[in-house]
Amino acid sequence: MTTTAPATSAPGSPAPAMTGSPLRALTMPAMLLGIWVLFALLSPQFLSARNLSMLMIELSATATLAVGVLLVLLPGHTDLSVGAGAGLTGGIASVLVFQHGWPAPAALALSFVCGVVLWSLMGLFIVRNRIQAFIITLGGMLAFKGAFWLVIRSATVPVARGGESNLYAAITTYYLPAWAGWSLVAAVVALLSLLTLQGRRRRTAVGAALEPLEMAILRLMVIAQALALVVLVCSDYRGLPLAFVILCLVATVVHILTRHTPFGRYLYAIGSNEEAAVVSGIPVQKVVITAFTLLGGIVAIAGFMSTAYAGASTTTVGDLMELDAIAACVIGGTSLKGGRGTVLGALFGALIMASLLNGMTLLAVPPELKMIVRGLVLAVAVWMDVRLGSAQ
Repeated sequence: MTTTAPATSAPGSPAPAMTGSPLRALTMPAMLLGIWVLFALLSPQFLSARNLSMLMIELSATATLAVGVLLVLLPGHTDLSVGAGAGLTGGIASVLVFQHGWPAPAALALSFVCGVVLWSLMGLFIVRNRIQAFIITLGGMLAFKGAFWLVIRSATVPVARGGESNLYAAITTYYLPAWAGWSLVAAVVALLSLLTLQGRRRRTAVGAALEPLEMAILRLMVIAQALALVVLVCSDYRGLPLAFVILCLVATVVHILTRHTPFGRYLYAIGSNEEAAVVSGIPVQKVVITAFTLLGGIVAIAGFMSTAYAGASTTTVGDLMELDAIAACVIGGTSLKGGRGTVLGALFGALIMASLLNGMTLLAVPPELKMIVRGLVLAVAVWMDVRLGSAQ
């Protein structure tokens, strides 16, 4: 693993490339391919346009949360409260819409602000008192879960009144037409290409190391082909799910923050060596608090997706989402010690997790076995982080 010293980075240069083990880069595609082949053989409908479209919606909530968790994993922290927080923020919005008659946009906005404030305070408490995030977020998980049950009174709260659709329910039920999907693909690829070009120019200007141009082009081509494949498949059903569009927007914003801003470089530097980051003049406390604050907003978005997909806010919304999000990040190459990880890797890991759960659901796998599989996947993810990460 190589890093660029923050003190020598140009103000506008991109974050240093945090490369993972070559073995890991080969393992992830092989794992995903194996999962898809297995489920396709056991359940032919796994590769149907309808199921793959549903998979995109299921993926969106987990992947959005994983992208948010990445922000706090990079500086060497963790968060076990995101699943309970997703349930709480989704529950607040549901109660405001269904029981108090609030317009859905206003309810979502207030719940989003609640998520931002809660995680900002939690981040502030962690850094100011120098307490391990593991302990504080574990307490937050219990507190948020209890608050969630109080908010919904341990009952089922729908996201729409009398079956009437609204913005909240539309998060996972609305589909964009094909032309909008292709426009989104073109916009995302163009933006990533521009950012890649600008990043290479800035690194060249300061004499920083550059990855081979062929690798940068190959990465853009893979992303473009993957997005195009998603649009093609979804067009055969109802169109591109709105939830997937939200995921793309969140992932793009976090990618820009982590790879093309000083804030992103600070996250990597703190995770690699916090003492060196302090000596270099990096405002460590401010950066970590900001990371938790951003995570709070993303938790709220993921909570809206999960609740809308379930059709109602129930006591089980958000259960184990924190484990799926952390496992997705680690499978994708993020180090639990900090300093290494990418948005693309987190998305890849989330796709593996979502594919496993979707396939097991199609096969009517008992809930007990699903729990066992998720636990084993998390254990294997941590093992990969330790074994493959140490080989770098």
